[in-house]
Amino acid sequence: MKSLCVYCGSNFNGNPVLRKAIEDLAEAMASQNITLVFGGGSVGVMGVIADEILKHGGKAIGVIPQFLMDKEVGHKGLTEMIITKDMHQRKQKMADLADGFVILPGGFGTLEELFEVLTWLQLGLHGKPIGVLNVNGFYDHLFKQMDVMVEQRFLKQTNRDLVFNEIDASILIAKMQNFKAAPDEVWFRDRNLT
Repeated sequence: MKSLCVYCGSNFNGNPVLRKAIEDLAEAMASQNITLVFGGGSVGVMGVIADEILKHGGKAIGVIPQFLMDKEVGHKGLTEMIITKDMHQRKQKMADLADGFVILPGGFGTLEELFEVLTWLQLGLHGKPIGVLNVNGFYDHLFKQMDVMVEQRFLKQTNRDLVFNEIDASILIAKMQNFKAAPDEVWFRDRNLT
């Protein structure tokens, strides 16, 4: 893995446990020469992860739509900044540049990005690893909901298992490095998810 797209919030709640997790992730990525691909913002968790990557001598590529640059939320000190026409182009460019995806705490946008790349993986549109850095149990309820989807036969366990759930950045990256995509591609033929 040469690059990881990190999906995260444009807000930061100031939680020291989250800050430490971001610092650990940035250090792990920079020490392995893994480039950060992210939403290009200077604010929130986005700004913190970019600053930490740069502090450790790593590379950070931001991808931001013009309307957000116009609002002056774009990070000014990145290795590279790519400006797109809109949010759709932004998400596609980020996905194209990344060898994998890491999800940090965030809001609606972060969840939308997670489930988009997870759905793409399930459909076989890419074979890149997806890992959730589950800081302080932030995503515990989300993973429980995924388990409910399996229990109620709206999701196969094979596809539920496509996303890693870890609390330690180094362990998460190591698991992602060894990932082999194995989605259950017969979902469209076998409507009975038993």
